[in-house]
Amino acid sequence: MKKTLLKGLVATAVMGALTACGSDNDDNTPKTCAEAGDACKTFTVLHTNDNHGRFWENSNGEYGMAARMTLIEQIRAEVESAGGETILLSGGDINTGVPESDMQDAVPDFVGMNLLGYDAMAIGNHEFDNELSVLDMQAKLADFPMLAANIYHKDADGKETDERYFDPYKVFDVNGVKIAVIGLTTKDTAKLVNPDNVAKIHFADPEKEIVKAIAEVKANENVDLIFATTHMGHYADGKHGSEAPGDVTLARSLEAGQLNAIIGGHSQNPVCMEGGEYADFNPGDECKPDQQNGTYIMQAHEWGKYVGRADFEYFNGQLQLASYKLIPINLKTKLKDENGDTVKDENGNSVYVTIGEEIAADPVVTAVLKPFQDQGQELLDEVISETDAKLEGDRDVVRSEQTNLGHLLGHAYRTFNLVNADFGVMNSGGVRDSIPAGTITYRDVLTVQPFGNFVTKATMTGAEVKDYLNVVATKTAGSGAYAQLDNISMTVDCAAGEVDITDINNRGFSLTDTYSFSVISFSAAGGDDYPVIDVESTQITDAAALREFFVANPSVKAADYAPVPGKLVYMNNGKEVKGCPASN
Repeated sequence: MKKTLLKGLVATAVMGALTACGSDNDDNTPKTCAEAGDACKTFTVLHTNDNHGRFWENSNGEYGMAARMTLIEQIRAEVESAGGETILLSGGDINTGVPESDMQDAVPDFVGMNLLGYDAMAIGNHEFDNELSVLDMQAKLADFPMLAANIYHKDADGKETDERYFDPYKVFDVNGVKIAVIGLTTKDTAKLVNPDNVAKIHFADPEKEIVKAIAEVKANENVDLIFATTHMGHYADGKHGSEAPGDVTLARSLEAGQLNAIIGGHSQNPVCMEGGEYADFNPGDECKPDQQNGTYIMQAHEWGKYVGRADFEYFNGQLQLASYKLIPINLKTKLKDENGDTVKDENGNSVYVTIGEEIAADPVVTAVLKPFQDQGQELLDEVISETDAKLEGDRDVVRSEQTNLGHLLGHAYRTFNLVNADFGVMNSGGVRDSIPAGTITYRDVLTVQPFGNFVTKATMTGAEVKDYLNVVATKTAGSGAYAQLDNISMTVDCAAGEVDITDINNRGFSLTDTYSFSVISFSAAGGDDYPVIDVESTQITDAAALREFFVANPSVKAADYAPVPGKLVYMNNGKEVKGCPASN
């Protein structure tokens, strides 16, 4: 474990001790760490998950690895001064999310993790967004093990083998306590990434692999505790819906006491529980992690916004969680006046204040990572494509009529390799600018699509599609809800508030057939008052998918995406219009 000392202590809120994993009714047996004296070993687990490229702080100075380093070093110093030791774990998904990181294959993130002294990480599904050669490079770069007990090689014929791609576990001595840490990755990974990237590997069932891994640990190691670092998701009471089963189901699948703790990721939520449900958690609040079948389950939201701190006591063969906290890393909130109104600066912008104490950026981490940030900014201006004419995304146009850029976005997302849908739906409010004739850079892409929504896929019957578009296609022209609709032929009757669909993807149209369409996560979740629908998420941002489209199409003809006259017709009281007026 890392023992670097740094001057200064960090104040830590202490919660009451939570229920121990097991109990001993012998009256002569120590019931507290203080009673156990030297027989009680204390250690602290620090954890993050779902970094998604956030090695650098955002424009508001939130999170970032440099400030994370300062906090972690302060905690290490405090813990060691009290006779304990620390271990630092990651729940995976280091890759994908910020272009400065994406374009450098997350090298700055792994360099940063080395500087911060991570001890191990779970393999996340986004670690497979690139070819395996990139992941192999990252594994060599990392000064810590990547763990995955359920990822196996396939042979030359594509058949599953019993050879794991990564180490299944690693044993750590943390202040005299031997802890085996097992890694597990969601089985959903195979359908969340480009199939070509995982053609040579197999994702086995985590519930079966955890049993196998625990048996291997017990046969080959002498350990006191068994932890898991997972990238499977936390779903309250095990209700995982369309997602693969996560940490709760995993803990319940074992005999009580077999697995002492799970340090998780993937669902990107702060696992702070109240009565079996998620608490209404805000930065700085107390946080009680989940406990299922004798297993503590923890997750620290996403992006390095928090560092999870779990202070454990181990004595009499029992593990107790003495305190737990999610510590925010320079997260901000809008400053309010005495009337509860947001305070504005002289330019009319909201004023933000730090929640808790401001954490200074570590100068060494800043100095090492700044060249990567600078290089990322340069890469944003590299030419990735060109267009022979303006791709129209001006606010007053794209919100009032179908445009070539609106249809290009629909085409790009519906043909994305993880989607392959029949038609595309794009809310015009999500189109933030035009792309002028000439060269196209990634910075242009981010100007058009700055929000980081995920590209998703919906599948419906023809009758359901009609009901959906009766709402979406009749949204008022001039508003951000006005929909750009690609690869579908229909007439929109604004006065009646319904559509008459004649063709989707050259298949004709039937109320009983099944169709699919691309839609961004914002709209699928009910943004712009669209219907809330079930979708399959690619977990790839709109900007990343659009960049991939432009790279694959280095010369774009704007006319190829121009709306086809007569294909999408809006009618209002017998008169053809460009979109439904506000009076309907």
